[in-house]
Amino acid sequence: MSTQTVASGKNYVHPEVLVDTNWVLSHAGDPKVRIGEVDYDPTPNYNQGHVPGSVLFDWKKDINDPIRRDILSKQQLEELFSRSGVSNDTTLALYGDFNNWFAAFAFWVFKYYGVKDVRIINGGRKKWIEEDKPLSKDIPEYQRTSFKASASDESVRAYLEDVRKDLGNKESSFVDVRGPKEFTGEILAPPEYPTEHAQRGGHIPGAVNIPWGQAVRDDGTFKSSEELASLYESKGVSRDKDVITYCRIGERSSHTWFVLKYLVGYPNVRNYDGSWTEWGNMVRNPIEK
Repeated sequence: MSTQTVASGKNYVHPEVLVDTNWVLSHAGDPKVRIGEVDYDPTPNYNQGHVPGSVLFDWKKDINDPIRRDILSKQQLEELFSRSGVSNDTTLALYGDFNNWFAAFAFWVFKYYGVKDVRIINGGRKKWIEEDKPLSKDIPEYQRTSFKASASDESVRAYLEDVRKDLGNKESSFVDVRGPKEFTGEILAPPEYPTEHAQRGGHIPGAVNIPWGQAVRDDGTFKSSEELASLYESKGVSRDKDVITYCRIGERSSHTWFVLKYLVGYPNVRNYDGSWTEWGNMVRNPIEK
């Protein structure tokens, strides 16, 4: 799709994947639209008040496999959507905590399984609350559907061996979206995530550090396409490269993946969801500080 100009003048390549809070209000009660809140911890968020009519997608319980380190399976996704009243022709709009970290992760997972019409609510939960939009504690119930997922799209996902293969390749770029102290190995993980550490700190050799938060404004909305393109190109991450994004567990990097692929329009960008908790724990993996 060619670059289009949206009403806000952001010039995103795929403006259709973003909606604003007023769009959500205007589609309240629309049977063809489902709103989903994606939270790391629903207790202080969804359970205390959510967009009226929105369903909860618990990041830990619903988007990840309950036993092995992996995203949910195709069958698990079909069950999740079916019980949430999501059909194959439903427009699914996602928002969440942490400025849409986990909503972006869910977006990436859903695109991996070929979900056609999934969008991000620009600004997430933070902007909805700051604008004093209505909140509800009611848990909605929708008629069960029979959602069918597609075969996995491996072009959006990078694995350990993909990263190893691309080390030193001038046609590839690794974007580490963690904070600077995580990138240098000064800390292994932010203090709020004490169980998500690796044995070693540092970063993948050759990676550039562009923290995910540099892509958004103070209100959590995304910067313009021009600002975003300048941000990444200034660090040598150009659109002709095979780009792999990563962080600690793949959620912040899915946010950057979304920015590069859908807002700026990079043709070849994958999210490495194994990220540092995999790379930093593997025997003989090269590390830079």
